[in-house]
This record gives sequence, structure tokens and C-alpha cells, in this order.
Amino acid sequence: MRFMNRSVIVTGGSSGIGRAICQTLAREGALVTVFDRTEAVREGGRPTVVEIAEAGGKADFVPGDVTSWDDLDRVVSGVAARHGRLDVLINNAATTVSKPLLETSEAEWDHVLAVNAKGVFLGCKRAVQQMVTQEVRAEARGRIVNISSQHGMISSPGDIAYGTGKAAVVYLTRQIAADYGAQQIICNAVAPGKIITGKSGRANDPELLDYSERRTPLPRLGRPDDVARAVAFLASDEARYITGENLMVDGGWMAA
Repeated sequence: MRFMNRSVIVTGGSSGIGRAICQTLAREGALVTVFDRTEAVREGGRPTVVEIAEAGGKADFVPGDVTSWDDLDRVVSGVAARHGRLDVLINNAATTVSKPLLETSEAEWDHVLAVNAKGVFLGCKRAVQQMVTQEVRAEARGRIVNISSQHGMISSPGDIAYGTGKAAVVYLTRQIAADYGAQQIICNAVAPGKIITGKSGRANDPELLDYSERRTPLPRLGRPDDVARAVAFLASDEARYITGENLMVDGGWMAA
């Protein structure tokens, strides 16, 4: 129960990896706030907050958009008012258009970067604003974990906007860790490799799956709970002397 009575916000927490993070932290006692545009689960199933409540956990849903400062201000202010502080922010929300340079329109580029880069910037900024006002608990005023990607370090084939946004997340993580470490704010990232989430679209293309299986040293592809467990570690007191890191959760892809 590493997160007993710790307040946590997870952006994009209704589906996929974000859903797994919410469930994992709630099982360990976290007071979870799911921040997403909708409660609908892309891969199917009941809303995340319903699943958590039925498992004995505590969770609230707050609708909003990570590209909106007003929405992020509202959710952070609400959590601080309800729980007295914001212990952890998980910046998970992301989007993609799955197109190469010459096929990506300016509008598509702007949308992906608004969610994947600006959304993380705004989330971090509002969280740090709150965290610097808080008392130190377990050697930290607050913790941020950003979800980056292996495609923040290597090319994202046919998906230039996504890869660029995730590269920005890696940099933001390091800069925030360096700038606010003295104030005991911890900021890390988790970089998933190929994770099977159950969502539809290009991610489940048989050729891409076959390539990913051959490319990954471990004999399976990743699951959302693999990422969630790594996030839980970095968000916990166990990682009190780790900051500015981008932890690969890729089955050895980047090592091969």
C-alpha cells in the first residue's frame, strides 16, 4: 500500500495504459482522479472509476482536455481542495495521426503536438505550481511521472508528429527535474516500447506486430500493467533519489 491516502491525477486515465495506471495505484491505496475527455473505454469495458470502486478503491472522474490550462487548473485545484495536496501527477494523455512528413498537415501536426508536448508542459507547470506550496512528505513535495515512448529516442516510422512530441516529453522531464530538484519536486518519465492495449487501428496491423515481436528480445510484447508497475515505482517513496530519468519499459528493444 505505497500510495495509501496519496492523491494522484492520471491524464488520459480512461483507457489503455492510463487505465492500468489508475487501477494499479488505486489497489495500493491511492486517491485517484481520472482526468480525460470521456469516461468511455476505447478497448471496451466499464469506466475506470467503476472498476476501481468495485475493487474497493477510491477514484473520481473529472472531464477535461490536457491542451486547456483552465481544465488542468480546475482539476489540480479540485484535488488540492479535496485532499489537501497533490502528491502525484501522471501525464499519460497522448494522440497520433500515424502519418509521415509529407502526408502530415499543419493542422494535424498542431493537434498532436498540442496534446503530446503542450499538454505535458501545461500539466507539469500546474502541478509544480501546486507542489512548491506543499510540505515535504517522504523527502518530496510532489512527484511527476510523464509517459514518453521509445520513439522519443528513435524514429517513429511513418509518424513524425508523435515521435517529435514524445522527444519533447523526454526533454521536459529532465529540465523540470533539474530546475525544481532543490525544491524537492521529483520528475521522471517512463518510455513504453510496443504495448498491446486492445485499441483498434494501425497499432494492431499484423505486419507491425510481427516486426515488433521479432525486434523485442523478451519473448512477448508489453502489456499495460508492465508500464503501470514501472510508473508505480517511480511515483513511490522507493524512488526518492531518482529524478530526471526516462525508464525504458520495452522488453529490451532499445538494448538490442
